[in-house]
Amino acid sequence: MVVPTRGRNKESPPLKPGQQQHQSPGASPRSGRGRPPHSPGRQVPGGARAMRKGGGGRRGARSDPQRPCREGPAAEGERDALGRGPLRLLHVCRDQLRVFVDDRKAFIIKSDSKMWLTFLLAAFAGVLHWCHITTLFENDRHFSHLSTLEREMAFRTEMGLYYSYFKIIIEAPSFWNGVWAIMNDRLTEYPLVINTLQRFNLYPEVVLASWYRIYTAIMDFLGVPTKTCWTVNRGKGLSPVESCEGLGDPASFYVAVIFLLNGLMMSLFFIYGTYLSGSRLGGLVTVMCFFFNHGECTRVMWTPPLRESFSYPFLVLQMLLLTYILRIPNINTGSLIALCVSNIFFMLPWQFAQFVLLTQVSLVVCFILMFGNSMLLTSYYAASLVVIWGILELSPKVLKSSRREVYIWVIEGCAWLFGTVTLKYLTSLAFGIADDAHIGNILKSKFIGYKDFDTLMYTCAAEFDFMEKETPVRYTKTLLLPVVLVVFGVIIKRAIKYLMWALSQAGQYEREERFNHGELVYHALQLLAYSVLAILIMRLKLFLTPHLCVMASLVCSKQLFGWLFCKIQPKTLVFAILALMAIEGSANLQTQWNIMGEFSNLPQEELLEWIKVNTRQDAVFAGAMPTMASVKLSTLRPIVNHPHYEDAGLRARTKVVYSMYSRKPAKEVKRELIKLGVNYYILEESLCVSRKKPGCSMPEIWDVEDPANSGKIPLCTLMSKDSRPYFITVFENSNYRVLKALKE
Repeated sequence: MVVPTRGRNKESPPLKPGQQQHQSPGASPRSGRGRPPHSPGRQVPGGARAMRKGGGGRRGARSDPQRPCREGPAAEGERDALGRGPLRLLHVCRDQLRVFVDDRKAFIIKSDSKMWLTFLLAAFAGVLHWCHITTLFENDRHFSHLSTLEREMAFRTEMGLYYSYFKIIIEAPSFWNGVWAIMNDRLTEYPLVINTLQRFNLYPEVVLASWYRIYTAIMDFLGVPTKTCWTVNRGKGLSPVESCEGLGDPASFYVAVIFLLNGLMMSLFFIYGTYLSGSRLGGLVTVMCFFFNHGECTRVMWTPPLRESFSYPFLVLQMLLLTYILRIPNINTGSLIALCVSNIFFMLPWQFAQFVLLTQVSLVVCFILMFGNSMLLTSYYAASLVVIWGILELSPKVLKSSRREVYIWVIEGCAWLFGTVTLKYLTSLAFGIADDAHIGNILKSKFIGYKDFDTLMYTCAAEFDFMEKETPVRYTKTLLLPVVLVVFGVIIKRAIKYLMWALSQAGQYEREERFNHGELVYHALQLLAYSVLAILIMRLKLFLTPHLCVMASLVCSKQLFGWLFCKIQPKTLVFAILALMAIEGSANLQTQWNIMGEFSNLPQEELLEWIKVNTRQDAVFAGAMPTMASVKLSTLRPIVNHPHYEDAGLRARTKVVYSMYSRKPAKEVKRELIKLGVNYYILEESLCVSRKKPGCSMPEIWDVEDPANSGKIPLCTLMSKDSRPYFITVFENSNYRVLKALKE
């Protein structure tokens, strides 16, 4: 049977020994969806709680209101009963107890029904987001109809590097053999042997590989097929390829779990907005704002294997737990443990998570689990923790309590900033660690125009540039920015009133009674921090935009807008705002749904197939970082550089490899490559001539690093014409040229 597809046809092949059949209905991705997490403190919209103490807004513990003394004939009847014998008294007590139990039972049933309705709506939001990102990913790549090699090529740059370790573990004789292989890796930075678990935040791949092995083992034991394989006719004179669908296919399983996790993230966003605003309408506003600004909120549908896809959902959980902790009057140990665990799950998958967190002990756990990762030890995050601890210990002793409280806050803030930067510099100097030195250089480039090779490799990429001017315009068109500015203004107004009150000589108790919504101030300050990060580095708007969506939920808060809700129904206001947001938001969604494509990269496919057939298994390759990730993933050949740039030694290696695009003499470049053990160099002419913006072509970047050779013809141009006498060309197509280094 031939199945027509976009530019491809699928044919059912004849059965082969060991070939698996159609996936059973029971293996649907829906079956992997778990229950939404339990809401902290069992917060219920509308103010109802299953907990007795800790009412909204940190107003303190409150006992059940006492029933007023009843007067009139009924009360007299009770008093008369006291003189009519013990039997009548028992009847009265029984009736009162029944009334008490009925009241409490009605309250519990009402609370639970509201809670489960919230969870049900949250689950619906999660399923909706899962369907949305799965559809966008399939529409963009036609992933279900790609061959195994094409799917691997679709994971470009660092995505392919991360996925390669998942592939190593699932193809190893056993799970532990696979883990040992990635902890003693000889392919990624030849000739070095490195522990990739320590270097590359690979715990997501380890967990997913274990799940995949368990899943396939169980299905094989039960005799249940996990995938269906087809022959795909690609047309245009191309040879047919085999394409497999189902969770038994490694790449399909890998992306399916990522999309399920990010579907669960949307459920958390609904619960988050509901809890913060005190209304399910707030959860609705958060979810709808996320969808209307989806392209600004996430890129998981285009780049599933990136570290943020695994990490960010746990930051949402962490912020929800932190909101709960700030709201309740008495912090319990369970809440702090949950916060610590969420921080660990946020930090382990992503090397940049440390720049978002502030004060958690999870740093120590991550340092241990990543086998003493030096970048964590000397990070700004670690320095910040030490300085904060010092301020908490010394501030009561050094700063006299007679000073105005606001002045003390200013002094502590300045001490934290200066102390963090100073301690970070001193620890890096003392331990001789420069793995994250490029982070400071990137920040310097934003303020004083600092330039060097490593900095330009980052800042010339669009995602590390300043935020686009169009981004705030897009926020405004969906009304996200105007709504959040109103909410932010109301919070700041209340905070300023509190500060004015604090400047007076009022007592501590009176100040707490005057302002008891610290979680709102936290979210406002977090918004400012995310805004600064997003303005400096466009990639970090992936923190800002979702937080704007959460802040928008506060338009439903009675704490902030109770005076307005006395004049207009909250539902009327919310649905009017959502209707206006939907004008531009629906257009944004339609633009996403209209994206239709099919992944194809024939030049790279030819390159990889040539490498498999024509080179030895131990042949060592060098070249552009994105291409090296694909070479390692699909051919399992050793490489000397790769896209994970957060290591000083790797950055030095990459500079040697990229000297092919400089103006240095060919003899000098070849000598340095031979020192790294390189046998083949993959030259890409596009890197030699492409220019994303002024000063960002590879020869121009090298002019900053190597001004002595400025003005000469780039070596890559010379190699494209004639690679002799130091190299010989052994393969060439429209995009790639493979140069073999001749040994002296």
